[in-house]
Amino acid sequence: MSDTKGAKILVVDDERDLGEILEFNLSSEGFEVETAYSAEAALKKPLGNFDLVLLDVMMASTSGYRMASIMRKELNLNVPIIFLTAKNTENDILTGFNVGADDYIPKPFSIKELLARVRAVLKRGKVLTVHNDVLSSDDLVVNTADKTVYIGDKPVILTRKEFEILVLLLRQKGHYFSRDEILDRIWSGDVIVTERNVDVNIARLRKKIAGYGKCIEGRSGYGYCFRDRESV
Repeated sequence: MSDTKGAKILVVDDERDLGEILEFNLSSEGFEVETAYSAEAALKKPLGNFDLVLLDVMMASTSGYRMASIMRKELNLNVPIIFLTAKNTENDILTGFNVGADDYIPKPFSIKELLARVRAVLKRGKVLTVHNDVLSSDDLVVNTADKTVYIGDKPVILTRKEFEILVLLLRQKGHYFSRDEILDRIWSGDVIVTERNVDVNIARLRKKIAGYGKCIEGRSGYGYCFRDRESV
């Protein structure tokens, strides 16, 4: 726990009792916790200062899905998001990941499970900071220290998962990662997620990196790999 202790977490849930329970338990584990009882209240906070957001889906007025979309698309924030929700069908889960979630915990859940998921997501974020190097392919440049992606002088805004997939593929160019391997490395096998979600994230990533999208090759039975443009 020591490598995640002190992380700053925002709990967003319109159920006041649950919000207070989460704040108490997370604080007891050494996390710095703030609670907002609506998406509107949460969006007024400096969200970029948090290490993780625990976000309810079904809230009055603005839903958790909408708040996550605002964070990713309008505010360009890569702060990890874990959804907490009673909506737990496959389509619900895919919707959550498609708007930028890092994990999805169906209600009801145990505090023990929640704490394990929180630490797993926080640790995945720390893994990337260990590699203070720059990955590149021609003028596509990824800085793993400050989590930025540029094509030439133009920034490319990616979700956290898209960024992690790109880093994984760039680190071992030409190596095919199966969908199962990508799920295990990016989602660490600790969430309910399907191979289809890998395809969705790859499709979005290809679109965002424009001319480099074709560098991410998909091969039936093998998975995905990244090749420099001269090799494509």
